[in-house]
Amino acid sequence: MGTAAYIHGAGDIRIGNYDAQPAKPGWSLVDIASVGVCGSDLHYYKDGGIGSAAIQEPFIPGHEFSAYLCADIESLSLNRGQLVAVDPALPCHQCEWCIKGHHNLCPNVIFIGAPPYHGALTQKLAVPVEGIVPLPECITADQAAMLEPLGVCIHAIDLARPRLLESVAVLGCGCIGLGIIQLLKQSGCGTIIAIDPQAHRHQAATTHGADMGAESIEAVLDHTSGRGCDLVIEATNSPFGMAHAIKAASIGSRVVLVGIPDGNQYAAMDAADMRRKGLKIKMSRRMGNVYSRAIELVAQKKVDVDAIVSHRFTLEESATAFQLQAADTEGLIKSIIYPNAEA
Repeated sequence: MGTAAYIHGAGDIRIGNYDAQPAKPGWSLVDIASVGVCGSDLHYYKDGGIGSAAIQEPFIPGHEFSAYLCADIESLSLNRGQLVAVDPALPCHQCEWCIKGHHNLCPNVIFIGAPPYHGALTQKLAVPVEGIVPLPECITADQAAMLEPLGVCIHAIDLARPRLLESVAVLGCGCIGLGIIQLLKQSGCGTIIAIDPQAHRHQAATTHGADMGAESIEAVLDHTSGRGCDLVIEATNSPFGMAHAIKAASIGSRVVLVGIPDGNQYAAMDAADMRRKGLKIKMSRRMGNVYSRAIELVAQKKVDVDAIVSHRFTLEESATAFQLQAADTEGLIKSIIYPNAEA
C-alpha cells in the first residue's frame, strides 16, 4: 500500500492511501520519479474540473511524469529500474480522428491524470506499455517529466508554423509560454514580444529568448505602432486570453490558442475586430506524436527545460505546491513533485 495526493474538490487536496492495481496485459507497474504540476492540474484544483471532465470522486492528478520500471519490458528492450518517460495519452486507434492521424483529438482516449483515470501523484502506478518512452542516458528524471509539456509546446509550434523574420507575440510566460519562446528562437522568426502580468515571468521570457517582455498587450501595440504581430500564441489561464490575442494580432495574421481559461469560459470578444482582421485562429489540444523530437531537443541542449523549473516538493507537500501555483506566487513558474522522496 502506497500513498497519493487526491483532489477531493475545488481547493481540497489531501494525502491518502493508494494501492496501485496489478499490471494487466499491455500495462506495466512503475515507480514514479518526478511529476510536474500542470496548468490543467490547477484547473481541477481550482474549478473541480475542466468542462465535462469533472471530478466525481477523489482523484489523483499528474500527467507530466517520469518513472522507473518495476519489471523488464522485453518488447522495448528495457530493464527493471530503467528511467523512462510516459506519454499519458492512450488513444483508441479506431475512431475517425485516430485514423486521420489526430490522436490528440481521440474522444475515446484513456488519459492518465484526467478524470476518471488516476494520475502520477502517487508512489507507484500501472501505465500502458504503449505509452512508455525509452530515454537516452543523458536525460534526467526532471527532464523526462518535462517532455510532456515540451510536447505541448512543439504541437503548438507545428500549428503556428512560424515564418522567417515575422513578428510574434506570446501571451503568458508560464511553463508553456517559456517553452514556446525557446522553440520560436529555433524557428528563425523575427521579434518576439512576451506578455505576462507577473514581472518575474515576463522578465524570465527575455532570458529564454524573447526580445522584450511586458505586463500588458498594450506593449505589443506600442512596439508595433498599432499594427500588431504576424503571429500570436496565447498560453494563459485568463478568460481574456482570446480577446487579448485578437487585439495583439495584425490584419491577416494567425492566432494559436493553447491556454485553458479559468472557469472554462472566454470573456466577451470583439467579433468585428476578429472578422475585419481576417484572422486564422487555431485551437491547440495536447500533442501529436512528438516525443522523439522533444527528447532530441533536450538531449542536444537546444531547449533548456531545467531553467523553467522553479520549485520542488515532496508528495506530502502537494497541497502547498498547488496552493502556491494557484496563487501565482512571486518567483514561481513550474513546480516538480517527487512522490517517492522522503519528507
